[in-house]
Amino acid sequence: MIRYLKTLLSGGLLVLVMSGIGLLGIVYFFGSGLPDYKQLQDYKPSVITRLYTNDGRTFAEYATEKRLFVPIEQIPFLVKNAFLAAEDKNFYTHFGIDILGVIRASMRNVALLATCRRPHGASTITQQVARHFLLSEISSKVSIDRKIKEAILSLRMEGAYTKHHILELYLNEIFLGSRSYGVAAAALNYFNKALDELTPAEAALLAALPKAPSHYSPRNNKERAMHRRNWVLTRMAEEGFISEAQAAAGKGEPIVLRERVEKTVKSDYFAEEVRRFLIQEFSNHCLYNDGLVVRTTMDSRLQALAHQSLRDGLVTYDRRHGWRGPVARLRQPGDTFESDAVMIEAFTARFQKIEEQAGAGEWQLAMVVNVAENMAEIVLKNGERGKIMLSDLKWARQYISPIKMGPGITHARDVCAVGDVILTTPLDTQAKTFQLCQIPLVSGGLMVMNPHTGSVLAMSGGFSFEISQFNRATQAMRQPGSAFKP
Repeated sequence: MIRYLKTLLSGGLLVLVMSGIGLLGIVYFFGSGLPDYKQLQDYKPSVITRLYTNDGRTFAEYATEKRLFVPIEQIPFLVKNAFLAAEDKNFYTHFGIDILGVIRASMRNVALLATCRRPHGASTITQQVARHFLLSEISSKVSIDRKIKEAILSLRMEGAYTKHHILELYLNEIFLGSRSYGVAAAALNYFNKALDELTPAEAALLAALPKAPSHYSPRNNKERAMHRRNWVLTRMAEEGFISEAQAAAGKGEPIVLRERVEKTVKSDYFAEEVRRFLIQEFSNHCLYNDGLVVRTTMDSRLQALAHQSLRDGLVTYDRRHGWRGPVARLRQPGDTFESDAVMIEAFTARFQKIEEQAGAGEWQLAMVVNVAENMAEIVLKNGERGKIMLSDLKWARQYISPIKMGPGITHARDVCAVGDVILTTPLDTQAKTFQLCQIPLVSGGLMVMNPHTGSVLAMSGGFSFEISQFNRATQAMRQPGSAFKP
C-alpha cells in the first residue's frame, strides 16, 4: 500500500513538474517579442483639439477619435461600478485573469461547439486593456495564441500598475459607438451630460455597449440596447452597487437620447484658416491627437454678423440678375393623372427623393402644389404647408444673361408651376408665408480686423463652405477696387 502511494505521489509530482515546464515553455514562446507594457505608464490618449473665440465659445473641433480624458479620481463611482458589474465584477480581487470566469466560459463554449457560434470570452478589464493598447493588430482575431498573449501581458501589467491606473486606461480608451471613445465622450454624445449628471439607467446603458457597440446601439437597435441595459442594472443591484428599487426604477425608464448641443459660431472659413496654420506650425498629428486648446482673436458677435452680411449681400446681388429656375421639376414628359389629388400624391413621392441642396443652409426645399394669380401654395418635406405671395416673387424675372432679364412678374405662374421644387425660408410663421430663395452663382469674401492690433475679428470666405472651401478673403489674388477704402 505504501509502495503504491509512493508511486502515485511520484507520478503526481512528475506531472506537476512537467506541467510547470510546459507552462514556462508556453510563457517563454508566446511572451518573447510582446509589446512593451511599460509604455502605458505615461498614457497620452488621442484627444480633441478645440478652437475658441476671444469670448470663450467653441467654434471648431479636430480629432482622430472623439475622446475626452478624465482622471480616474473624477469618474463617479456610479459609472465605474456600472462597468465593473457588466464587464469584470472581480476586477479588484483577481490578478489579471479571472480563473472562475475562464471555467464558466469554457463550459458555455463546449455547448456552443455544435452550433458553430462565436465562442464566449472571459476577458477581464486588464485583458481588454492589453488587447486594445498592445495587441491592436490582432484584437479582432479569435484565437488561442491571442488569449495567451493577453493573459501574459495582463499578468505583467498587474504587477507593474495599480488597479486604479488600469481602470483609468480602460474607461478613457474603450470604444462605445457613435465615434465615442471613453466614457466622458459617450456621455456627451448620447445624453449631452457630464459624467456626474448620469442616472443609474444612463450609466448602465454606457456599460452595456463595450460588448458590441453596433449590436446594442441605442440609436439603431433600441430594443436590444434596453434589454442589455436592464441586464446591467440587474448586475449592479446583485453586486450591491445600487439598490433593488434603483434598478427597478432604471428598468422602467425609456431610453432618451439627447443630441449634443453647443453654442458654436458659423465660422468654417475662419476655422479652416486656423487649421492650416496649426498644421504648418506644429503637425497634422499634433492637431488631431494632442488636444490643443487654441484661443483665437475671433469675436463671435462680429463673426455671426459677417457671415450673415456676406450671404445677404450675395443673395441681393444675385437677385438683381434674375431667376434661374427651380431646383427640380417633378412633372415628367408623358405624365397623365386621373385627378389633381392623384397628381399631388405622385409628385409628393418624387419630392421625398430629392436631396437637400449643398449650401442651402437653413433654407428648406418645398414643392409647389397650387399656383394662383397672387400666390403659390407650397408644402415642405415635413408636411408643413405655406404660401409665397406675388409681392415676394416680383424679383424672380427670368435670367437670360448677366445683363439681361425677362419681362416683369404679373402672375405667380410667371415664376413657378405645380410640381416645381424650390428653396424657401419662412417670412411670417403665423401667416405661413415664405420667401423664394436661390443659391447665388457669385461668391465673395469679407474680413473684419482691428486696425490698431491687426487682430482678425471675423472672416467669411464665401457664400458656403459646403459648396467651395476656397477662401476668397485670404486666397483670392484679386484687387478689391473701391470695395476697400482705407
